[in-house]
Amino acid sequence: MNQYPPATLEVEIERLLPGGVGLAHAEGLTLFVSLAAPGDIVRVQFDRLRGKVAFASILEVIKPSPVRVEPPCPYFGRCGGCDFQQLNYETQLQAKVDIIRDCLHRIANIADLPEIAIHPSPNQWQYRARANWQFDPLTRHLGYFEAGSHRVCDVEECAVLVPELQNTLEGLRTHIRNGSFPGAVKNVEAVVGDEGVSLAPPLAGFETKIVSRRIGDEIYHFSADAFFQVNHELLVPLVHEATRDSRGAVAMDLYCGVGLFTVPIARCFEHVVGVESNPTGARIAQLNLKHAQLENAKIVTARVGEWLDAQSLESEAVDFLLLDPPRAGAENSVIKGILARHPQQISYVSCDPATLARDLKKLLAAGYFLDSVAAFDIFAQTHHVETVARLTATS
Repeated sequence: MNQYPPATLEVEIERLLPGGVGLAHAEGLTLFVSLAAPGDIVRVQFDRLRGKVAFASILEVIKPSPVRVEPPCPYFGRCGGCDFQQLNYETQLQAKVDIIRDCLHRIANIADLPEIAIHPSPNQWQYRARANWQFDPLTRHLGYFEAGSHRVCDVEECAVLVPELQNTLEGLRTHIRNGSFPGAVKNVEAVVGDEGVSLAPPLAGFETKIVSRRIGDEIYHFSADAFFQVNHELLVPLVHEATRDSRGAVAMDLYCGVGLFTVPIARCFEHVVGVESNPTGARIAQLNLKHAQLENAKIVTARVGEWLDAQSLESEAVDFLLLDPPRAGAENSVIKGILARHPQQISYVSCDPATLARDLKKLLAAGYFLDSVAAFDIFAQTHHVETVARLTATS
């Protein structure tokens, strides 16, 4: 009797899907194939089978796609990061646009999408000015989680790190070899600015200090224990797209972090409120406003949904609202709070097209019009993409 499904299958990859996996069909199954390139003919093995849907990995590339390249990283396929290294850069960019378009069509039910332009990363490698490293005290491994697991891939060199963070990684590994790395530390956040590297927790001679960097006309302070974007070379066009053509009396910046958008917004509005739940991020945002000599903005340390729910709706009308939530998107309470204030313009900055589409569906159903969508390759060599969606109230 023939085995069904067979242990391995030869399939052709049709296209890439949200999540970065390749789509294929064979033997009545829909296959999601990791680390694939569109046009590949590959032999795959099944990792998981759920009804007629199979999750598979490549055993052999029988005929490589014309867009497939040799991944330069020796950890490719084991490390859980940089899952687009097998694609040439033009294909990476187009795949990200297609992923955004797919999510907005399928999840948000938007039939007529505006053109989506993507801003490429000026540096395809050595661009990450922020890293999150995992440490396993049993194996003494330091690096990133392996794909689909909590095993730590022991990484000596990471091709997407800026040189300062690569040097920091090597320094930490030296402390591991000589036994001076504290075993209680399981997670290390690192970020680099003009004053050097900030590390959280502080260890191996590194402090959790505040550093700074000039982004366009502004100087921003940040640290390892508060969020700041990883690809500094793309921040000028990102900030411009998220805040362009916005003027008025009152603006809000939700999930404001250290104030990347709050500072330029405060130069264009009479009164600005930024809301951030991380106390360190909120404190540094206030520092950035003070350094910019902006007294018309205040930072509130609170969970966004709870703060919106607690505010009176009888206050001033909101002309412009920007939100930059984490990957999970905006909570229902946040969307409800936004709609209650009915801002004239909304700028939604997102690092996940699926949750962006989910939230846009609610905003569009409540009477907003989607003006524009722009993409930014903040996370080169991965399937992740930053998106800015601009909306206007229709009434």
